[in-house]
Amino acid sequence: NNSGSGGSGDNYSPPPAGGSSFTVTATAYCLGGTTATGMPVGRGIIAVDPRVIPLGSRVHVSGYGDAIAADTGGAIQGNRIDVWLPCNDAYAWGVRTVTVTVY
Repeated sequence: NNSGSGGSGDNYSPPPAGGSSFTVTATAYCLGGTTATGMPVGRGIIAVDPRVIPLGSRVHVSGYGDAIAADTGGAIQGNRIDVWLPCNDAYAWGVRTVTVTVY
């Protein structure tokens, strides 16, 4: 794992070419547990509407980095995602508009 110092938001490297990009509303969360696909929650795990982003997709989220679409949620409908962050970072993230690239 090459996550560096773990600072959130300083990794603005552009995503690799070849994916489809669109804008979504991203909310951060810091709950523990297991995702809809059985993976433990943690950094790099996002919750999606599988009709928009298929579960298991590799994605790049602007301001967050690379992630796997591994979870769903009742409030995650349409162009919304949840990104997992440690609680202090999640509170700082809040809700923001981001660009998601799906590979």
